[in-house]
Amino acid sequence: MALVVMCGQPCSGKSKAALCLVEALKESESNHQVRIIDEACFHLDRNQSYANMPSEKNLRGVLRSEVDRSVSKDSIIIVDSLNNIKGYRYELWCLARASGIRYCVVYCDVEETFCRKWNEARREKGEANYADSIFEDLVRRFEKPERRNRWDSPLFELWPHIEGTERSSSAIIDAVSYLIKKVDSKTRDVKILQPTIATQTARFSDANSLFELDKATQEVTNAIVEAQSQALGGPLNGVSVGKDLPVINISRCVGLPELRRMRRTFIKLTGQTSLSGPPPPSDADSAKRMFIDYLNRELGTS
Repeated sequence: MALVVMCGQPCSGKSKAALCLVEALKESESNHQVRIIDEACFHLDRNQSYANMPSEKNLRGVLRSEVDRSVSKDSIIIVDSLNNIKGYRYELWCLARASGIRYCVVYCDVEETFCRKWNEARREKGEANYADSIFEDLVRRFEKPERRNRWDSPLFELWPHIEGTERSSSAIIDAVSYLIKKVDSKTRDVKILQPTIATQTARFSDANSLFELDKATQEVTNAIVEAQSQALGGPLNGVSVGKDLPVINISRCVGLPELRRMRRTFIKLTGQTSLSGPPPPSDADSAKRMFIDYLNRELGTS
């Protein structure tokens, strides 16, 4: 149902905020499965994971792959990590868009002095902490989320109280409301990402269906090319491809490169999963009929 990206400086309280979010979701009785994905899931040491760029890149790849496997329309996934690189947040946003689910960023906006103090306190208690050199490097490279960026929106910001020991709950409440709110035609404040052609998964269940589609569209294209050659560049009306199939009406000469481009686009569109679209053509005649309708519509003559 949703992908929640935690974001903040090292030792800014992201894990505690994620747990608070999980508890709030449970109290809301939303009946959604909630899962936290973090470094601990893979028993990764934070200092080793951020010791150098290859290790950090590997960590992000592991987390991203797990998110890709876990996102669905019946669960809420919380990515509890630094997520400090805006390009990486964009990659997570793309995963949410490909799944057609909600997306939001929860930003723990804590000053460096508090983060440094909490890191030292963890070290004194023998808890997981960052080495000083790694901590300083991560603080320096942190890219703050911006509300105007689509991969950082909607953005829920958390601030510590004056004492620096408690965390404001209003953003948690707002985030829970956003995640569990029912969506209908009148809903305007909840955005569900929609898959695009580039992010949708293949619609065809076997290679034979794609082969039939490719063969059928090629026959239609050949028929148009042959008819245009016979018409010597004049207008075409009522080009027939087969019995019981719609005719093709072309009011202008369409070159072979344009026909090939339209054919590729049609195959790509038809071969993609749609949230509410019709099933793929089951035979050659159905594929030809769909392609003819597409050509007439695109050429503006239907």
